[in-house]
Amino acid sequence: MTEPPTRSARSGRPGRLDVGIISAGRVGAVLGSALRAVDHRIVGVHAVSEASRERAEMLLPAVPVLDVEEIVRRAELVVLAVPDDALAPLVTGLADLNAWRTGQLVVHTSGRYGTGILEPARRSGAIPIALHPAMTFSGWSVDLARLVGCPMAVTAPPAFVPVGQALAVELGGEPFDLAEKARPAYHAALAHGANHLLTLVGQAERVLEASGVADAAATLGPLLTAALDRALTEDTDAALTGPVARGDAGTVRSHLEALGALRDGEGRPLNDVVDTYRALAEATLARREATGRLTGDRAEAVRTALTPDERPR
Repeated sequence: MTEPPTRSARSGRPGRLDVGIISAGRVGAVLGSALRAVDHRIVGVHAVSEASRERAEMLLPAVPVLDVEEIVRRAELVVLAVPDDALAPLVTGLADLNAWRTGQLVVHTSGRYGTGILEPARRSGAIPIALHPAMTFSGWSVDLARLVGCPMAVTAPPAFVPVGQALAVELGGEPFDLAEKARPAYHAALAHGANHLLTLVGQAERVLEASGVADAAATLGPLLTAALDRALTEDTDAALTGPVARGDAGTVRSHLEALGALRDGEGRPLNDVVDTYRALAEATLARREATGRLTGDRAEAVRTALTPDERPR
């Protein structure tokens, strides 16, 4: 392994690295900016779209926009912040070009994958690390503050786990070790919780708008903030409220009828909202039954209320 200099000539901090960022999406540009803030030198960024070039200019000013091969040639640490499906072809393609080199740190930010996907780089002597911040990125500078204290999943060969942990700390995060085989389920949990939360909130806003509520976000804000806080700090089974939790079948039925009758501003039915409400209510009912909090006739009444009729929508 080629050791980085013990003390960089460009700063008084030990172990500063030449870093390449591929690419300047919402994650890559922010992580590059965070590394630059602790005196690592960003030697190049890959940016193709107009949006990514603007993001690079904003978060990584004066950093040259280079092609991928040139970035890998210049960098001691290569950060691969590309979509999941693009990661394997990118790593393999660079290996075919003999671009990876011994001692080079190769870090990807995918939650789905561990270090196995970096095997072509490892065979060339590079050091593979999977580092995933458990955070949703906007691609703006506000994300830098959100990195502070952010949990970051680290997967690496045992000898290099401390390197991944140190990198997470430099980004401002709180590293934790995650086994290779656990990463798909870990990522599914985060996507289910965060991405589907946004889908759910968006649907609730659409229902309020279709009902004539002027400021849907302001109306939902206090309720959703309190619900999320309780979900993260209390026993969710005990904290759950609402008609399904109570076994109030009549209210569940009225909700489905009301949602089925609504139309958006262009006269379209909110069928996706009805389907989501029903699916989540069924999951809630199943959980209440599994924990013994709703049983017998009351549980069966809710199940009946949730059963869709066959009339066309």
